Amino acid sequence: MRRDVTGPDAAVAEGRSRPAPSVRWALAGLSLSMLLSSLGTSIANVALPTLAQAFDASFQQVQWIVLAYLLAITTLIVSVGRLGDLIGRRRLLLAGILLFTVASVLCGLAPTLWLLIAARAAQGLGAAVMMALTMAFVGETVPKARTGSAMGLLGTMSAVGTALGPSLGGLLIAGLDWRAVFLVNAPLGVLTLLLAHRHLPADQGREPGRSRARFDHVGTLLLALTLAAYALAMTLGGGGFGARGAILLAAAVLGGALFVRAEARAASPLISLATFRDPVLGTGLATSALVSTVMMATLVVGPFHLSRALGLDEARVGLALSAGPLVAALTSAPAGRVTDRWGARRMTVVGLGGVLAGTLTLAVLPTTLGVIGYLAPIAVTTAGYAVFQTANNTSVMADVPADRRGVISGMLNLSRNLGLVTGASAMGAVFAFASAATDITTARPEAVATGTRVTFAVAAALIVLALALAVTTAGRRDRARRAPRPA
Repeated sequence: MRRDVTGPDAAVAEGRSRPAPSVRWALAGLSLSMLLSSLGTSIANVALPTLAQAFDASFQQVQWIVLAYLLAITTLIVSVGRLGDLIGRRRLLLAGILLFTVASVLCGLAPTLWLLIAARAAQGLGAAVMMALTMAFVGETVPKARTGSAMGLLGTMSAVGTALGPSLGGLLIAGLDWRAVFLVNAPLGVLTLLLAHRHLPADQGREPGRSRARFDHVGTLLLALTLAAYALAMTLGGGGFGARGAILLAAAVLGGALFVRAEARAASPLISLATFRDPVLGTGLATSALVSTVMMATLVVGPFHLSRALGLDEARVGLALSAGPLVAALTSAPAGRVTDRWGARRMTVVGLGGVLAGTLTLAVLPTTLGVIGYLAPIAVTTAGYAVFQTANNTSVMADVPADRRGVISGMLNLSRNLGLVTGASAMGAVFAFASAATDITTARPEAVATGTRVTFAVAAALIVLALALAVTTAGRRDRARRAPRPA
């Protein structure tokens, strides 16, 4: 069978030098795919007040414009990753980009709120495919020695999309109208589709004599329902505080138990339970969830601390909040190169150390230092997060078999999303409790400052746990490597 000269062999032939032109164009397509899916997460938030007026709807109703997108990604990202492993990642990624682009146009043309929400759910499904398979394609487009650099580039594009969303959305609404917030994705989606179609390596055919594994429909349904219940508990249910949250959390626990039972009996499970016996994967997923929980604290606490404790107006609050994503965007690509040089495990620990240093500083610094006293440790925290994310993704994906890259990439993205969802609820609850205020928007500056310090002290404790997991796993692997092999 003819070998694809634009696939991994072409990349390997380049060695450690610059990637071949086809590899660079493939990475450009993957980068745009990551940018678009991240942009879709953040760009709609700023439009919610305008959308509430345009459709004469309440905030609780327009909130579903954001929730529909996030729920589609969270509930389906592992399943679409596995589906890509089975039917071909290239064809599914192209379908996902096309769906995202068409759904963006439908969002911009939607005549009613509920049609807009339905189109956002379809857009979220396309984004789930793009997120899950973009990282999976790294192993097929670049040599292993450059995996860290590629992951760093994708991390940069994700941070750029997250940071660009609010400002770009605000400009589009001010200059045009809310429909432009969604329609702006269309030309970028077409460009991404063209690059991916032209430069991504072709799907490999099934090996002779090897039957195709079946897609696990029961496991997919149970996992989707479980994740939906958990995500709704953390968002609508107030993190389990109240009857609705408790019911949703109970449903999530029951769904999780049924999912584990179904996977243990499935001939071709969505997620093989044996996968979690791999210490690198298990630790990578756990630390990713913990660190994402901590990073969500910066988004939950930041606006209140800057406005209430430091007395900034809305414009300066927005400018200050953009500092974190900007640092992540500037740090991720260099972090990838350093990861390639010094090793993923070492840089994972370095990144966690940076996050710990930043959160500990935020837990002890007084408000008398002003904005710089807040932004400097936030910059350290975010830079550490960028290093960790790049190194952890590289470590987990480096040795994944080709037929499991999609589902493992989906699991990595899921762990991050679950951490963000949990952090929004749990760290918000810690902040509100520590501030001892019935309404945080009118709390005294001293109370908000206390809430900030306590929240980041809890965040630092979570990072200590993540560091312990990472160091323990690294030590176990080193001991196993030095142990004499039996004759």
